[in-house]
Amino acid sequence: MFDSLSGALSGAYRSIVGKKVLTEKNIDEGIRAVRQALLEADVHFKVAKDFVKDVEARVLGEQVIKSVDPGDQFIKSVHDALTGLLGGESPGLPVADKGPLVLMMAGLQGSGKTTTCAKLALWLKQRKKKKPLLVAADLQRPAAVDQLKTLGQQLGIEVYAEGTDQSPPEVCRRGVEHAKKNLHDVVILDTAGRLHIDDELMTELEQVEKKCDPHGVLLVCDSMTGQDVVKSTEEFHKRLPIWGVVLTKTDGDARGGAALSIRHLTGRSILFVGTGEKPDELEEFDPPRMAGRILGMGDVVGLVERAQEVIDEKQAEKDAKKLLKGQFDFEMFLKQMNMIRKLGPLKKVLGMLPGVGAALKDVDLDDKRFKRVEAMIQSMTPTERKSPNLIDIQRRRRIARGSGNELEAVHGLIKQFKQMQKLMSKMGKGGLESMMGGMDPSGMGMPGMGGGMPGMPGGGMPGGMPPGLDMGGMMGGKKGKKKSAGRPSGLDDFLRGRRK
Repeated sequence: MFDSLSGALSGAYRSIVGKKVLTEKNIDEGIRAVRQALLEADVHFKVAKDFVKDVEARVLGEQVIKSVDPGDQFIKSVHDALTGLLGGESPGLPVADKGPLVLMMAGLQGSGKTTTCAKLALWLKQRKKKKPLLVAADLQRPAAVDQLKTLGQQLGIEVYAEGTDQSPPEVCRRGVEHAKKNLHDVVILDTAGRLHIDDELMTELEQVEKKCDPHGVLLVCDSMTGQDVVKSTEEFHKRLPIWGVVLTKTDGDARGGAALSIRHLTGRSILFVGTGEKPDELEEFDPPRMAGRILGMGDVVGLVERAQEVIDEKQAEKDAKKLLKGQFDFEMFLKQMNMIRKLGPLKKVLGMLPGVGAALKDVDLDDKRFKRVEAMIQSMTPTERKSPNLIDIQRRRRIARGSGNELEAVHGLIKQFKQMQKLMSKMGKGGLESMMGGMDPSGMGMPGMGGGMPGMPGGGMPGGMPPGLDMGGMMGGKKGKKKSAGRPSGLDDFLRGRRK
């Protein structure tokens, strides 16, 4: 999401970088670049017009600080304007004075409403330690009730459902009563959608709202529909008191123009964004942090929060102690690699680091390569994993056959692994400085990106990055063909998929 906008705004920023002072001329150049970036990202023309006026007023109104780079002053003004455009501080979910919090989900068919209901329930269960209840009231779409039941069973969340011949408003009302009797903290009403907004749909939703008196109506919208999201929000809000919007399928929306237009044109805030198909891929929308992501500043807070959800910190500390003692083997390598995989797609995870998102724009990061490396390690015996020096040519051939890979790929993996063993040993003996001295700075110019980022205790994420994981090998330049110097060519080619 926002990939094209982020790249274009970086271009606007570059037009200011290097200037000694901010003048009306170079500010005008930057402003025109920002306007063009917004329009190309499918931002509503009125929003784009008002936004550039806001940026211009902020830049021209800024007191020139001699010690601060003009480019940094410009980007700060754009960041503050973006934060305001996205809604300032997020209002979050409504609060119930007594009884369960009742949330009514509405939206058009195909927007991912039922899946979002389950995602939101899981988010409330994991993040807020709530006991949610899902109410299956989408009785128009075939199998919608069964879909919600299946999702609820997978996630360990109770689903209240009745027959499809019942009245949806009554099902919702009885669902809320069930929640009160069984001490549920939150009730999520999954209502029916239509292919388009019609009077029948709105009347049914109004009846549900009247009978259940929800604390908030959340509108689920497909971000891939562009400016139609704004139209849908306006139409629904005419008939229902929309509290906020949940944007789905944002992982497939490179432009993100709808997200930038919703708040300004409708007055409704974006509360959550769906970032993938998995049940845990729902993020709370935070305007300041999202503005930072758009401008390439990363989102370290979001990355740490994600790490805290999926990583066992106690286990990570134990592993870190073993690393410092030089006890680094293939078992440890595999464990650390799988820990990183839990965070999500590699490109998405690295994109949350400051300055890395823009660098990865045209880079091909293929997470499937993880599985092939995993297959090679799993083809080793327990003894071989603990003592890689035992793996002679005959054993390597067996590992290659067992994992379905070329012998050269096994050679490359073992060679790189031994290099990382030496680095781990240095870190244990001489600390971080000696380790950094032996790292290959190839790849994206960040220390250790070519030779691997070891899991260092006390880092931003519990357990750090997986030791020995060659980031450079997972990427292939603009077209997946650029090689970084200093890496074993066998594994490097293998990770890019160029199997000979």
